Amino acid sequence: MRLKIGLIGAALMLLVSGAAHAKDVDCANAQTQADMTSCAQARYDAADKALNAQYKLTRAAMVAIDKDLDGDMKGAEQALLKAQRAWISYRDAQCENSGFQARGGTMEPMLVAGCLADLTDLRTRELKALADGMGR
Repeated sequence: MRLKIGLIGAALMLLVSGAAHAKDVDCANAQTQADMTSCAQARYDAADKALNAQYKLTRAAMVAIDKDLDGDMKGAEQALLKAQRAWISYRDAQCENSGFQARGGTMEPMLVAGCLADLTDLRTRELKALADGMGR
């Protein structure tokens, strides 16, 4: 049990130090596994930031839709929240599964972070299309 807690702590420390390390790495030409993992994590961090910004815009569009509907027709904002929660569960499980390609190896965190970045970029585009489709 202590070993497991220690490993989890070490992994978290690597992720935190990796984000700072990515600033010092040429991610277009990353050579080491640590550099590639750091760059994948930095890419995910940027994708997550963009997703959060787009989610706020899309949520505002759903609130505006609800405002224009009668009481029993409202629900756009709640439907978005439900979909986003389901998407987060899907994303996390899918990317955990993706990591099994290199389970226990040094490449696993890079695969997971890359998957998180890819799916997050896709979700950001979906949220933008949803808001744009609402005319907002």
